[in-house]
Amino acid sequence: MKGVILTILCALSVSTYGQVKTTTAKTATAKKTSGDVVLKTTTTTTTTTSAVKNTAPVKKRPVKAIATLPKATANATKPTTATEVNVAGGEIHWITSIDELQAKMAQQPRKVIVDMYTEWCGWCKKMDAATYTNPALVKYVNNNFYAVKFDAERQDTIHFQGKDFYFFPQYKANGWAIELMKGSMSYPTTIFMTENFQNPTPIPGYRDTKEMEMFLTYFGDNAYRRQTFEAYTKQHTPNWDKGIRVDVSSPAGH
Repeated sequence: MKGVILTILCALSVSTYGQVKTTTAKTATAKKTSGDVVLKTTTTTTTTTSAVKNTAPVKKRPVKAIATLPKATANATKPTTATEVNVAGGEIHWITSIDELQAKMAQQPRKVIVDMYTEWCGWCKKMDAATYTNPALVKYVNNNFYAVKFDAERQDTIHFQGKDFYFFPQYKANGWAIELMKGSMSYPTTIFMTENFQNPTPIPGYRDTKEMEMFLTYFGDNAYRRQTFEAYTKQHTPNWDKGIRVDVSSPAGH
């Protein structure tokens, strides 16, 4: 499958929100990653954007990204162990076990959406409460995706497609999160993958229901195979938020 380059942030007229603290990160493939990390940081009105480059050769899975997106950098501050995730008021069938995810994929291939979060991230909690509880969104996700809720600061070892990913204390993040987010650690980040974990595409920042409807249907309806995201946004008419009051306030403490 050929990837297509998306100019997603240019096509959206709304702001990107997220909790951001500067850190460095490198692609983590257990026991095989070394080399310096070059960090270039610029400041915007909402996030700190970083380009992180690993100068050492790293063996990666044969996957390619559908989208090329601006990236933000954040630092994890409170490592936690893996726990079950309960989203108040939500009905998305979240998967927290990567082993379970791989077993489901082997039985019935589906696209994947990964909600990459941390316990301290206020915008992550707001997205859980305001976006992932929309009835139409919940139904669409459950019918078309395997939905994964992953704490980027998990300290357990993740076994994924024949590779082990460990927690890196110096970066306060699990190697699986670092790889899927391509070294740009901001929360929340939503990652889309096509069937069999191909084409991982990270989309950083808080997204309301209107934005998530565009992303979900763009990937879920296979529109990415036919047109760019910019072209899709011009013809897409949002429907999931009709008649529903949208909370645009910042989470507590922001």
